[in-house]
Amino acid sequence: MHLDQWALSRAALDLSGATSAAHAVRSIAEYLPSADTAVVVVHGFRDGLWPDSPTAALLDAATADRPVVALSGDLHSGWFNTAALRRFSLAPHPSGLLTETEFMPIMNDVQRVDPAVLDRRVDAAVRAAAARGVVGVTDFEIADNRAVWARRIAAGTDLLRVRCGIWPRWLDQAITDGVGTGDAVPGTRGLATVGPMKVIVDGSLGTRTAYCHAPYPGGGNGVLSVPPRELVGLMSRATRHGLECAIHAIGDQACEHVLDAFATTGAHGSVEHAQLVAEKDFRRFAELGVIASVQPAHVHDDADLAERYWAGRTGRSFPYGSLLSSGTRLALGSDAPVAPLDPWLTLAAAVDRTLPDGRVWHREHEIPWEVALAASTGGRARVTNGDLADLVVLDTDELPTTGACLASMPVWGTMLGGRWTYEPAA
Repeated sequence: MHLDQWALSRAALDLSGATSAAHAVRSIAEYLPSADTAVVVVHGFRDGLWPDSPTAALLDAATADRPVVALSGDLHSGWFNTAALRRFSLAPHPSGLLTETEFMPIMNDVQRVDPAVLDRRVDAAVRAAAARGVVGVTDFEIADNRAVWARRIAAGTDLLRVRCGIWPRWLDQAITDGVGTGDAVPGTRGLATVGPMKVIVDGSLGTRTAYCHAPYPGGGNGVLSVPPRELVGLMSRATRHGLECAIHAIGDQACEHVLDAFATTGAHGSVEHAQLVAEKDFRRFAELGVIASVQPAHVHDDADLAERYWAGRTGRSFPYGSLLSSGTRLALGSDAPVAPLDPWLTLAAAVDRTLPDGRVWHREHEIPWEVALAASTGGRARVTNGDLADLVVLDTDELPTTGACLASMPVWGTMLGGRWTYEPAA
C-alpha cells in the first residue's frame, strides 16, 4: 500500500463514482469553494469506461486559473487543468492527461503538503486501520520510508508494524547502511523493519498501460517502464545485498518478464498484482517460489474494464484459483488508496466473486476462507501459545465466511504485541 497517499485521499474529494468526465468536472466545481490549498488535488477518477475523455480544456471551463489535478484511482495517471500544467512546468500539453513515466516523477510534487500536516493525516489513517483490525502494512510510498517511519514512530504513530519498501532511488543508501529485508529500523522498537525493493515495470488496466501480449482494442500493448535487462540488474544487486524484491506487474507480458528475472537472478519476493497471467506462467510462480501479492477488492472496480480491454482473456485475469491450484503462495492486500485499507473487504472479495451489481464473475477464482485468512495474516491461520500477541478480537459469536458478512465484520478490539491499539469505549 501507499500510506501517505491513502491518508491524503481520505481528506480529499473522491471521484470514484463519476460516470463521465463531465460528471467529474461538475463534482470538482462544487468542491472548489471548500478547498483551501494552493493546488487542489482530488482523487479516484476511473475513466476506462467513460463516454467522454478527460481533457485540460474540460477542466479549465470549471476551474479557471486555479490549479487542479485529479489523480486516477489506480495512481497511474493525473488529469491536469492548464493552470496546474503551468504550475508544474508541464505546459503546453496536448491533453492534460499525463500517464506513467510522464506522471510518476511528479506525483509526489503534486501532492506535497506540509510534513506536519501529512504526519497528522497518516496518524489518523493508522488509527482508522487499527479500528478495522489492521496490525501491519507494507508501505510502498515513494519516499525514504526507513527515515520517515523512524520519525513517525518516535513521534507516537506506533499502532502498526510497518515494512518499509525500498525504491531504486534509495537502494544505494540501503546497501551502504548494510540493511536487508527483515532487519529492524533503529529507533522504532522493532515496529518498523526493512521491506523489499519495489520496482514498477508496467502500467495498469485502468490506464490501459499494463504490458500485455495482445494489443488493446485501440492499439498498443501497454507500457514497459523497466526493460528486462535493467530489471535483472536491479534485482541482482538487491539480492546480493539481502533485499527481497517486490515487482509490480499487471499485464501478462510484464508478468512473464518479471518471472524470467526471478529465474535469472534467484531473487526471493513477490509479483505485485499479477492481474493477467499467461496459462504457462501459473506453475512458474510455484516453481520459482515467487509469491503472488494480489488485491482481491480490485476485481470490483476492474471486472468491466477487463471485459472491455482484455476480452477473451478474463478467465486468466485476477486468477487466484489458478495460481492457488498451481501451488503458488498468495498474499492478500489492498494497495490503498486503490482500494480501501480494510482487510475484511479484501477477504470478502477473495472468497466471493460477486460484484456490487450482483453478477458473479469467474467463480472459479474464488479461494477458500482458510487460505484467504492465512494469506492476509502473513501465513498465520490460528493463534497458538508463544505467538506474538498481534490479535484482532471480533464482536461476533461465530466467524462468518461469506462475502457480505465478512465485508461488514465488526471489530471489537485490536492488539499489537500485547498492547491495545484499538479498544472500544467502556
